[in-house]
Amino acid sequence: MTSDFDALRHLLNRMSGLSLDAEKAYLIESRLTPIVQRTGLSDLNALVRRLLSGCYPELVREAVEAMTTNETFFFRDRTPFDNFRKVTIPQLLEARKQVRSLRIWCAACSTGQEPYSLAMILDEEAQKLSGWRIDILATDLSRNVIAAAREGLYTQFEMQRGLPISQLLRYFSQEGDRWRINEHMRSRVRFEEFNLLSSYAELGRFDVIFCRNVLIYFDVPTRQDILNRMAKLLAPDGCLVLGATETVIGLCDVFVPDEKNRGMNVLRASQPPRPPLMLAAG
Repeated sequence: MTSDFDALRHLLNRMSGLSLDAEKAYLIESRLTPIVQRTGLSDLNALVRRLLSGCYPELVREAVEAMTTNETFFFRDRTPFDNFRKVTIPQLLEARKQVRSLRIWCAACSTGQEPYSLAMILDEEAQKLSGWRIDILATDLSRNVIAAAREGLYTQFEMQRGLPISQLLRYFSQEGDRWRINEHMRSRVRFEEFNLLSSYAELGRFDVIFCRNVLIYFDVPTRQDILNRMAKLLAPDGCLVLGATETVIGLCDVFVPDEKNRGMNVLRASQPPRPPLMLAAG
């Protein structure tokens, strides 16, 4: 099984960027066992052989989706959203006042709570943004979570995780024991399947990129590649928002952390050069 396991790890890494060391065998087994049971295969070894055969692309997709982590909730780690409201929006309102257009990308958006949180903030700032064109693109590798995000239907438990009561009453309606975000909010976000390892050529230019709590699952070369390619999509004065435990330091030279705002990163070329150090006469 060891050689099959190694081959499976390489397959998952090639398809999704996930970095799974030998100690994660238990995780692979726990997440792929339901697929074994559903397909009627004898055991995990049989599933691995089928995945590696190259004859079952949809089964490979299902296995990759099973291995992804979709932990998310509304306004997760409140600071990035406060920064978006208090720092990013005012800066972009001034910088884009001639074109009156903003584009935002939420990469690895999971079931949609992050882009919907941004859409709620933008709606609350609607008076300032009157006449502006706002485009929020939210992407994820998983077909299932993108479908759930488009539907915008959440359990009571999901609603209690980070969503203030004022936003609940304003933007959601109850359907049985679940809550659905209203059509106006759903129309503000465009959800698409997208693999961060694929080409970025068709995505276009963005003013803000949220890529939170996903790089931690990739190996260092994959993180570097993703950051460097995202830098090419970001407007010179735009910002990249990472998760609380993620950093660009030591990974790439194109981004530097915003010293005043935690989690925000800007292009190095956009920073004014520091004045030379003056040596005191001795």
